[in-house]
Amino acid sequence: MDNPFTQSILDTLPAHIALVDENGKIVVVNKAWKAFAVANGNPKGATVGVGANYLDAARLANGPYSEEGAAAHAGVKAVLDGSLPQFTLEYPCHSLTERRWFRLTVSPLEKTPRMAVVSHLDITPRIRLEKRLEESAERFYELVDHLHQVFWIYDPKTGGFPFISPAYETIWGRSCQSLYENPQGWTEVIHPEDRARVIRLFAQAMQAGHYDAEYRIVRPDGAYRWIWARGYPVRDASGVLTRQVGLAEDITERKTAEEENAKMAAIIEYADDAIVSMTLDGIVISWNLGAERLYGYTAEEIIGHSILMLNPPDKSDEYAKLMARVRKGERVGAIETLRLRKDGTPVPVSLTASPIEIRAGKVTVASKISHDITRIKHLEEQFRQAQKMEAVGTLAAGVAHDFNNLLTIINGYSELIIDELPNEDPNRAYLMGIHEAGERAGILTRQLLAFSRKQMLESKVLNFNAIVTDTEKMLRRLIGEDIVLTTILDPAVRPVIGDPGQIQQVLMNLSVNARDAMPQGGQLTIETHHVTLDESYHRTHPEIKPGQYAMIAVSDTGTGMDAATQARIFEPFFTTKGVGKGTGLGMAVVHGVVRQSGGMIEVYSELEKGTVFKLYFPAVEAPLSAAAPSRGSRKMPAGTETILLVEDEDGVRALARKILHSCGYHLLEARDGKEAVTLAEGYEKRIHLLLTDVVMPLLGGRQLAEQLEITRPGIRVLFLSGYTDDAVVRHGILQAEVAFLQKPFSPIALAQKVRDVLDGPAAQLGR
Repeated sequence: MDNPFTQSILDTLPAHIALVDENGKIVVVNKAWKAFAVANGNPKGATVGVGANYLDAARLANGPYSEEGAAAHAGVKAVLDGSLPQFTLEYPCHSLTERRWFRLTVSPLEKTPRMAVVSHLDITPRIRLEKRLEESAERFYELVDHLHQVFWIYDPKTGGFPFISPAYETIWGRSCQSLYENPQGWTEVIHPEDRARVIRLFAQAMQAGHYDAEYRIVRPDGAYRWIWARGYPVRDASGVLTRQVGLAEDITERKTAEEENAKMAAIIEYADDAIVSMTLDGIVISWNLGAERLYGYTAEEIIGHSILMLNPPDKSDEYAKLMARVRKGERVGAIETLRLRKDGTPVPVSLTASPIEIRAGKVTVASKISHDITRIKHLEEQFRQAQKMEAVGTLAAGVAHDFNNLLTIINGYSELIIDELPNEDPNRAYLMGIHEAGERAGILTRQLLAFSRKQMLESKVLNFNAIVTDTEKMLRRLIGEDIVLTTILDPAVRPVIGDPGQIQQVLMNLSVNARDAMPQGGQLTIETHHVTLDESYHRTHPEIKPGQYAMIAVSDTGTGMDAATQARIFEPFFTTKGVGKGTGLGMAVVHGVVRQSGGMIEVYSELEKGTVFKLYFPAVEAPLSAAAPSRGSRKMPAGTETILLVEDEDGVRALARKILHSCGYHLLEARDGKEAVTLAEGYEKRIHLLLTDVVMPLLGGRQLAEQLEITRPGIRVLFLSGYTDDAVVRHGILQAEVAFLQKPFSPIALAQKVRDVLDGPAAQLGR
């Protein structure tokens, strides 16, 4: 090519350009071609310079590029012979010093003879960039494939996800393909309670760019998982949002831990016990509501201050010893001690101290749990008092039982002799004195039994209003004219089960005490009320169950009592009266009667302000018992039936024998249950009545009655006792269908009770 202008144009081009004729001979090359030939070991460009045959050079290519050389030869030849309009090939051409790539382009020239332009363009920068991009993509995919979080890309234009990492399938339990096919599927699996909020936040992110949300998803297996998703905007040069990229992470374990921590914090905060954390120097760090309730300080008042604020002055050494053990990492538990409330009052507590934070092998923080044991101490004192009362009660009951046997004999014989003596007989007065003393002694034994709660009760369904009304007239005579008695009766008060005589005795004892506390006169008030005691009351009075109660309140305006006296008023034989003015059993009897009935007593008293006794009895839903008929006559009823008399006390048995013989009955006698069984087995005729003591050696009255009911069905049974521990009695209350006569009894009472049992319907012992 001889045209200088054309040559100059070719020389300005960066590509290596040569012009070949129809035989493949190189006619023209540009500067870039020559420079490349020199750089690759051909100083004169002899091999591939002007005059060289390009087809031969391509055919002779060998080594690692033989395939590319053959392709170049075929391509150039095809363009030159017109079988191919253009040929392009990208190939490597590495020198000893560097790796490079070229794009070969062969285009025909429209002239005759036919020629072609061969262009070799250096594409090394592009190839290197593509390789870097390819390597970067490989690293990206390798990274996201191993991510535990889900990496996602969202396209706001299409509303779809161009990419989502495989962790989606692990966390969501659904395939990535399902999300590609249904881009809105991600919202459909959000928990219904969270869905609207998350959709709203995501829509806002399309405007603001940033997205941050915690929500729950529902997996195909129905399990819930907590997700934390964050999104970041990708914008073009003009600031338009083109992509939203982000991460989604499974935070279920973290949320579960947070919930557990929150529950634990709530448990600590609202625990009944005082739970405190503090430094080893005693500076309070945390203070729960239990501590506030126990000690009276709010958290704001005590956090940052010393825990020694709670210690009595004499407990400072105790605290130092306690913290010395905690510093060693030791847990110290169940120490009973005293602490001070905010108002200065002491409170008994059980302390537990533990190390709760250790750094570099050293304890830095301790926790202390304080449990209020006021109620426990109160219960322990009540238990000790109950044990003492039980011991005294057992002794009193035993004495009363033996004494009742003696009084039965004394009162019975004296009454029999009195009935036989004419009125003018001078010995009659002496016997009347003996009998009166025996009756008074009988009252004392009943008090002992009432105190010990082993008295046989004639239980009935009672109305307190009727009891108070019936007793009121007697009480007015008892307390005197200088004391004003007022009764306030609640018409809504419910019935209770009790012994009317004992309730009257309780009212008399309380009224007498009130009278003695008002030597100059005053006001005595007896009230009845229906009350409901709930669970909160039970927590402070564990000795009584929640429920409905009938309450009698007896209040006076007398001298009142100090705390020491109040603590002892129910002790047997304790009295504040002078010698000879009281037995000390009055209040013990009141306590025994109320507790035997399943009730409770509250006492309120202040010196010079008076005293109030509140007696609570369990209310029942039952009709009131009918009033007992009047006996009218003292004549002993007679009979001819056969009676098996069983009594281990000889004197009582002899008295009963005399009374029943005089009434015409036929008697069989035994000293105990076993002897009675033998006697009954050998007696062929009918035995109409078993008259037996309840408590006897060898075989008790109840067991004897049960055996005879089997061998002699229809036999009537009448029990005798001054008290009983026997199973005939349930909590001191005799079963309603079982006949019973209390010792000491009078001759007429025995004769009448025997007749009543023989004439009444047969009863079966409850088993």
